[in-house]
Amino acid sequence: MTNETPYQHASAVSPVGCPARHGDIWPLPFSPLEYADRLLRTKTLMKAQGIEVLLVFDPANMNYLTGYDGWSFYVPQLIVVALAEPEPLWIGRGIDLNGARETTYVDDGNLYAYSDRYVHHDHRHPMDFVAHILRERELDNARVGLDMDSYYFSARGYEVLRRQLPHASFTDVTRLISGLRSIKSPQELEYMRQAGQIMQRVMKVALGNVEPGIRQCDAVGEIYRAQMRGTQAYGGDYPAIAPMLPTGRGTSTPHLTWTDKPFVRDEACILELAAARYHYHCPMARTVFMGDPPKRLVDAAMIVADGVQAALDAVKPGATCEAIEAAWRSVTAPRGIVKESRIGYSMGLNYPPDWGEHTMSLRPGDRSVLEPGMTFHLIPGIWMDDWGVEISESFVVTADGYELLAPFPRKLFVKP
Repeated sequence: MTNETPYQHASAVSPVGCPARHGDIWPLPFSPLEYADRLLRTKTLMKAQGIEVLLVFDPANMNYLTGYDGWSFYVPQLIVVALAEPEPLWIGRGIDLNGARETTYVDDGNLYAYSDRYVHHDHRHPMDFVAHILRERELDNARVGLDMDSYYFSARGYEVLRRQLPHASFTDVTRLISGLRSIKSPQELEYMRQAGQIMQRVMKVALGNVEPGIRQCDAVGEIYRAQMRGTQAYGGDYPAIAPMLPTGRGTSTPHLTWTDKPFVRDEACILELAAARYHYHCPMARTVFMGDPPKRLVDAAMIVADGVQAALDAVKPGATCEAIEAAWRSVTAPRGIVKESRIGYSMGLNYPPDWGEHTMSLRPGDRSVLEPGMTFHLIPGIWMDDWGVEISESFVVTADGYELLAPFPRKLFVKP
């Protein structure tokens, strides 16, 4: 197994005389200079941490570095960044090889694909193949960085790498690239603003379909339609999280989706949705009540909205994440709203199952310093025993404060 020939190598399967197809059908969303800058900054951090080879499993990080974009993350795949290599290597499943050729700038000679006999097999694993490629490229006797907390890198994969690469040393660098992604480029921010424009349409559609008698699943169908249709100028992308519509007593918890039951009068529905453009997100949450809302919900929504504004007013370069949460708490706690969990997090480019970047959180103890170009989802959801309320905002840190990505009425929506 360790000495076998790679199943497919893109340079070996290119038609004779046919130029590489990179970007012919699926244009790269960023310029070559931006990808080159991302790779340079990644290597600079690698050098600073003594990392010679970096194995990147997170599809958002793979996309960030190379443009790779496919629903192929249910099997092992990765980008290899090596200080000794001028360009990343893509390693993935054989049937996804042409996807790498279409969606990345990576030269065919740096694209490797494993056969299906590695897929879901008891006695061989794609990391056996990865180890083979690293030995072939003389990258096996190195200090190797791994994103150990990635959803997409398994314990079995780690054990195979350790067994197959006995001369390598491994270290956890989970947030190395995610940290680079926290400050968005002008083009990234433009995609997020476009997602924000789509999000405003999505929320209008969602609110229009939360009506007594309408099935929840039918409302979600219209939400999905709005997410994908986007605007006249540009279409939408699939968000990293499905529409969440906890209803009635379900509003006491944040992460329920929908049923095929109709909405009913005298119940609330929380809409936590997102729009995406090239996988760059703009989430938003709002709460709607069908009928005459109880006073506790009206009061809580008002307090939450005031707290959101207080938090936004504290946003500026140099402020810390915990200072934003403290501003929220200074307004809400004296009025009886207490929240133990974080009130927000950094977000942007991502794939299922989450649009968060897994770096900064708006909570006590997080002393990360805000810088222009950082983007956050401020979502101080309140979930009680049998009811709840969510009102959120997505924002970008600017030179002198903040910019909302999707301005929308910040209130409890009531349908008499």
